[in-house]
Amino acid sequence: MPDYSEYKGVWVFCEQRDGELMNTDFELVSEARKLADDLGTEVCGILLGDDVKGLASELGGYGADAVKVCESPLLKDYTTDGYTKVICDLVDKYKPEVFIIGATTIGRDLGPRLAARLHTGLTADATHLDIDTEKYLDYLRSESNLDLEKMKFDMEDRNLKMTRPAFGGHLMATIICPRFRPQMSTVRPGVMQKSEFDAAKAEACRIEVEDFELSADDIKVEVVSIEKAAKKLVDLIGANVIVSVGRGISKDVEGGLKLAEELADALGGVVGASRACVDAGWISADHQVGQTGKTVHPKIYVALGISGAIQHVAGMSDSEFIIAVNNNASAPIFEVADYGIVGDLFKIGPELLKEIEAVKAAK
Repeated sequence: MPDYSEYKGVWVFCEQRDGELMNTDFELVSEARKLADDLGTEVCGILLGDDVKGLASELGGYGADAVKVCESPLLKDYTTDGYTKVICDLVDKYKPEVFIIGATTIGRDLGPRLAARLHTGLTADATHLDIDTEKYLDYLRSESNLDLEKMKFDMEDRNLKMTRPAFGGHLMATIICPRFRPQMSTVRPGVMQKSEFDAAKAEACRIEVEDFELSADDIKVEVVSIEKAAKKLVDLIGANVIVSVGRGISKDVEGGLKLAEELADALGGVVGASRACVDAGWISADHQVGQTGKTVHPKIYVALGISGAIQHVAGMSDSEFIIAVNNNASAPIFEVADYGIVGDLFKIGPELLKEIEAVKAAK
């Protein structure tokens, strides 16, 4: 086994767009803090852009010990070539042990290119990360039906254990990268819990402006302009209330979606959906909740006509309060629901809406 003792630290690629940090950055830095504590090392954010140094200290408030900042007009807009060269040069220079990247559109492009150039492995779209084996076993006890007593684990293993959905979300796979460094993973937005912001830690965070070499010749593609799509996608991850629909609306899809929209509007939330609804073409993919969609943590999650398949539950079970409506009393969704109502969603939904409107009118 190669000697990787010179590789130290947990790095996070901190994505910014139009001079603003992404919420995913704070989630990943918070998670990196836990991993770094288990390894006894530091968390370092990697921030690229033009005139972005002023953003760096905020990352410290979520757990970063330091932020390495690379500024250049050539880094103002993301390009695969430019970002890959600068980051690979930093990795070769400082040798981090772990490097995690948000599985955003940019992260999904950048991660594989970095891994290939650095000759290391990459786990894509991870939903759980562990260093400590005992913590990993605790995760398996709560999230799997494996007979752990019959399995052997190296309790001294310090490799990053990267768990991700596989085969369309029908099973979970844990992947390690014992022979190469850094250990790399893209992480699905919304799955990691963002820690509370600590102003003192933000103040203490070291901001390290890096010298680097990058010329226009290094970038093979010129970004002429960035056009934002006129279509507004639903923000499931940032929503406090989500009203989701499942296969149960099949007898009246249009009516079911209209009911969900009315409930969501009344509660100040947005509409979500199970994979079955998306696959059937009833609603667009940006509404999908679950292992192959978005992982959400709203204050209120209302499930209308959703059976509660494990793939869906994995994406919403951490909601603070879950209300389920299903005509099947034995539906698995009731196992995670705080309140369960057995009955026809097309009859119960309007009654819920009426009660919500009455309460709002009384205030």
